[in-house]
Amino acid sequence: MDEPKKQRSLWGLIAAAVGMFGFAFALVPLYDVFCDITGINGKTASTPTETSERIDTSREVTVEFVAYINPGVRWQFTPRVKQIKVHPGETKIIKYDAKNLNKVATIGQAVPSVTPGVAAKYFNKIECFCFNHQPLGGGENAELPLVFYIDPDLPKEIETLTLAYTLFNVATDNPTVEQHSEVDNVKAL
Repeated sequence: MDEPKKQRSLWGLIAAAVGMFGFAFALVPLYDVFCDITGINGKTASTPTETSERIDTSREVTVEFVAYINPGVRWQFTPRVKQIKVHPGETKIIKYDAKNLNKVATIGQAVPSVTPGVAAKYFNKIECFCFNHQPLGGGENAELPLVFYIDPDLPKEIETLTLAYTLFNVATDNPTVEQHSEVDNVKAL
């Protein structure tokens, strides 16, 4: 193979590698935009909302509560109730229990999702433990409140929705979070 063909091939491979990297880098924001447009993925708002001004007493919606723990996180994390019935627009309070099973302090973060995904935009959190990190000392327990309502504009065909939280160890799962010394009572798992 002559030298110009080798150089063209090399530049072609470099361009392909840069293109693939750029495409991979753009996938996350493109996926978020796609989910926002289509309503899939069950992402809920990450900021508090105001209470509802109206309540639809003509119907009830079943809300199921689920908790998952990311592998390697040594916590117990459970909802106190598995499901409740609510009138759309009605404000409800439920609680989750968390316990750090480690001997040292850790920081947890719960990430919510709703199924069916289209119902996520109708699930409104007034107060949620998922808005903040949850530092727990070794062996410490916490009561984690959730204050929410279902928007009265929830489509009539949706009679049941599931709110699932996945608990992550912020210090381990997010390398940008600063890990403190034991003196500060916060350590990674």
